[in-house]
Amino acid sequence: MTRGAGWLISAIIAVLIAGCASPQKVPVHDRSRTKVVRSAPSVSSSAVYTVRKGDTLYAIAFRHGVDYRTVARLNKIPAGYQIYPGQRLILKPSAQKIVRESSTRKKKTVTKQPVVDNSSKKQVKKRDVPPKTVGSRNTSASVSKQTRPKTKKTVSGAPIRWQWPSKGRLIQSFKTKGQVNKGLNLAGRTGDPVFAAATGSVVYAGNGLLGYGNLIIIDHNQKFLSAYAHNSRVLVRESDKVKAGEKIAEMGRSGAERVMLHFEIRRDGVPVNPLKYLPKKQ
Repeated sequence: MTRGAGWLISAIIAVLIAGCASPQKVPVHDRSRTKVVRSAPSVSSSAVYTVRKGDTLYAIAFRHGVDYRTVARLNKIPAGYQIYPGQRLILKPSAQKIVRESSTRKKKTVTKQPVVDNSSKKQVKKRDVPPKTVGSRNTSASVSKQTRPKTKKTVSGAPIRWQWPSKGRLIQSFKTKGQVNKGLNLAGRTGDPVFAAATGSVVYAGNGLLGYGNLIIIDHNQKFLSAYAHNSRVLVRESDKVKAGEKIAEMGRSGAERVMLHFEIRRDGVPVNPLKYLPKKQ
């Protein structure tokens, strides 16, 4: 091989190597043409609840710290507050619009309207239309006025006279920061009596709320509720009427690490400090 031919071959090899090593152009992604798909707004698990077997409206509202009347109104549940397993309850007004839009989106379907041939229909002449009855407007107005439902104002009644639900000493007070305590903890021995703190109606008696053990909830005037937790025995049933000072349970440690009574007062579903309502303990 001549010196000139060798130089030519070396040059060709160099060009091929440079071609293989040269970076390839990467296509630029045009973001302006990208279609952004927005997902439907999510609903907080604390704002919507699916009813399970054994649940009651009072217990659900109590568990989530909301007023049972608000839950009933948001879900159009009439007086009696009957609910059923699998029912989806809106607990907060903020979730009402989102749940409604989500439900509408699922049910929305495209349907074709049937084509109607009006050529075969008999045309109705003006004289075939029966004349309007004289005074029909006044009649309908009077009927609608008579059938209009009347709204009753809720009367709160006399002030509630609270009393201590147990004679045991106070071992933990109401606290909203740090180690939160939604009520008062009162010491005692197994079997010590637990009394109704005020006159009212038992709306819950069971052990379906985690952390409360055998629990009793009493409705006093549809605004205030009182709760009695960790009982060893429950002596009342739902719908029972109780008077202030009546024995409703016996103290225990169900759902707790020690024998005690956990007592709460809730106003419009929100826990409040019972010491602001109870008389001075003697």
